[in-house]
Order: sequence, then C-alpha cells, then structure tokens
Amino acid sequence: MKETKPSEFLVSFLKDRFNLDKERSDFEEIMNAIKKGIYFRGTNLWVLIFAVFIASIGLNMNSTAVIIGAMLISPLMGPIMGIGLGAGINDFRLMKTSFINFLVAVVISLIASLLYFLLTPLNEAHSELLARTTPTVFDVFIALFGGLAGIIAVSSKEKGNVIPGVAIATALIPPLCTAGYGLAVGNFYYFFGALYLFFINSVFICVATFLMVRFLKFPLHHYQDTATEKKVRLWIITIVMLAFLPSVYIAVIMVQRNIYENNANKFINKEMAFPDNMIIKKNIDATKRLISVFYIGKEVTPQMILSAKNKLPEYHLLNSVVNVKQGLKDNSTADLSTMKSQIVQELFLKNEELVQQQKNTIEGLQNEIKIYSSPELSKAILKEASAFNPEIVEASVTKSLLVTEKNEIDTLYLAYLRFKRLPAWNQRNKLENWLKERLKTKHVKLVIEK
Repeated sequence: MKETKPSEFLVSFLKDRFNLDKERSDFEEIMNAIKKGIYFRGTNLWVLIFAVFIASIGLNMNSTAVIIGAMLISPLMGPIMGIGLGAGINDFRLMKTSFINFLVAVVISLIASLLYFLLTPLNEAHSELLARTTPTVFDVFIALFGGLAGIIAVSSKEKGNVIPGVAIATALIPPLCTAGYGLAVGNFYYFFGALYLFFINSVFICVATFLMVRFLKFPLHHYQDTATEKKVRLWIITIVMLAFLPSVYIAVIMVQRNIYENNANKFINKEMAFPDNMIIKKNIDATKRLISVFYIGKEVTPQMILSAKNKLPEYHLLNSVVNVKQGLKDNSTADLSTMKSQIVQELFLKNEELVQQQKNTIEGLQNEIKIYSSPELSKAILKEASAFNPEIVEASVTKSLLVTEKNEIDTLYLAYLRFKRLPAWNQRNKLENWLKERLKTKHVKLVIEK
C-alpha cells in the first residue's frame, strides 16, 4: 500500500473541504432561479415600490431596524445577478434583458423615493441617511464578498439564509432612497454620492457573480453562427471590462485614500500633539495631500512645526502639505472668529441628536404626567364599571410606584372603588380581572370601600 505524503493529504483534505460541486444544484435549476428574479412587473414591481417607501421612512426616522426590513424584502438583487450570469455564460440577450429591468427598477425606485421625500414634512438629514452619501473602500469589499456569497448560495441545493444576509450587507435600496432625498431637497452632493455608492455595490455584485459563474464552469451559451458568437462574446467582454476597470480604479483610489487618511491621523496624534495646546479640528484631504490642523492654546512655534514635518516620510506622507492654524495667534480677529464659528458648528452637529433625544424624553414625560394627573381615566373606569355594577359611586385610578423591602422599584395601577354596598368576593375578583384587562397590565391593586 502506497504511503500518502503529508502534503498530498493536506491538498486532498483542503480540496474536499472547499469543494462546491457536491452541494451544487443543476446548472439549469440555478439559472432558472436567477432568471425568475430578473423581471420587474406585477408582484416584483409592487414589492420594490413598497420596499422603497419603507426604506425612505426608515431613513426619515433614522431607524436602522426599519431600513434592514426594507433591504430584506427588496428584489433588486435579481437583475444585478442576472447581468453577472449573462456575462458569465456569454448570453448577451440575458444581459440585455437584465440590464433593462435593472434600469426600470432604478428609475421607479428614484421616482418613489422622490415622491415620498417631496410629500413628507420631515426633511432633516439624519445619520442613517448621511451614511449613504460617502462610499468607502469597505463598501467595495462588502459588495464583492456579498456578491460571491450570494451566487454560491443560489448555486447550492440548500439555500439557507444567505440571500437575506447579502441583501442587508450590500445595501442597495438605502442609497437609491438617499438619492431620491437628494433630488427632493435639491442637494446634488447627496444625489451623486448615493448613486455612486449604489453603482459600486451593483457593479461589484455583478463582478462577483461573473467570476463565480466562470469558476463553477457554468455551461456557456453557444450560437449557431460562429461569427455571431464571436461578436456577442466581444460585446460581453467589452461591457464587462467597461464596468470592471473603472470599478477597480475606484477601489484602488479608495484604498489609497483610506491608507493616506489613516497615516495622516497617526501623524497628527503622535507628532502634532504639542504641550499646552489642544487640537480642536483637523482636516485631511487625500486628493490634495493636504493636512490642516487647528489649535487653540499656547503658540506653536515654526521650529515645532518644522520638526513635525521632517517626520512625514516615516508615515508615508511624502509631498504632503501641513497647514497649521492657531486660534489665538497674533490676536488675529479673523482667525479667532473662524475658530469660534467652526467650534460652534461642530458642537451643533454633535449635539443635534442629543437635543432630539431630550425632546423625545420630555414629550414622553409630559405624556406620563398627563396620565397621572388627568381625571379622564378615572371617569372612564367609573362609567364602564357602573354598567355592570350600579352600586359603584366613586372611582379613582392612578399609576404609582411600588417600592419593595429589597429596594426594588416597580409600577402598578392603584384602583380605588367606593360602593353603596360592599360586593361579594366573586364580584371583587371579576372586577380585578376586568381592570387588568382594561388597563392591559397584571400590576393592579384594587381597594374597595363602602
């Protein structure tokens, strides 16, 4: 018996573990599953519109949970994977059909979100909405790996819960809704930034689908005419390259920008932190290779700045320009005024959400006070209880705090009822159970008096 080498065993083990063929469905079944989600008419179209409205409301409310719900029901992944599949199997007609349906879905989504944000009285841009206007390199990787996971899941006999997860991770609906918001408020920075994020997600899902279709060796589409087949193949290669190359360029630019920003932040934190000074603002422009630092406090001397600049190469920041501004330098009124304006603006932005939370808390407390002080509940209870027991002449229902001997605090409703004649025990039990149902709580204390 031939002895197996450790290297051969390792290769065999890894092949067995990472083999996708054992769990893969039939190619025809996989392609039919993807094709079903391509078309936007009837059910798919209405589901898309409702998903857009839900996502728009979620962005308006700044509710992550609502936005996730919209992403789960959105059918936008269908035509995007259809384009990738068509490119992967040389089916130009499938690519064309998928692309047309994709454009239809995008236009309808933009119109639906535009209508919502034009009609809603709430136009404030919350953090969930602003997060969809500035793509990062992480969005590229999420779309790429999400697309790979999606096509593998579709190809598997056991689909599992991967597709909903991919829909959430790649976030296709929220950027479209944000673009609609940008159109509604006339902010084209939001519009183009959100569309840019949507474009990145869509392209890299297509690219991931194309790569996995080729890796799994899906059967290629063949034409009867060899010349036609070559022409179609050339068209597909051209389209794939036109979509793929710019997206790769975008990804490279994003990676370089992120690296530059990380290095610049390290440089500022280690080399630009001077004693008796406080950095109140910093701006990093990777495109212009410009680092701006705003100080307040003791004057930063030119020698200190030069010493810090000499260390730029250590942080891979060659040819960077370091711009230092000091709020109190030379008693400059203009600089001081600018600093004050920037500080106030930052404080406003940081505390905006906190103020809104405080408003919500105050409104909640005011409602609680109304519940405690309003006689309306007691009047309603007296009227309803008297209907089946005319002996009741007085009623008082208030929400109270209960403190136990262990210093535990709980809430309960204290219900006081006065009767002409004291009711029997079974009547008391019925009243208590009715009050629990009426007040929708088990924590009710009933006090009865004649």
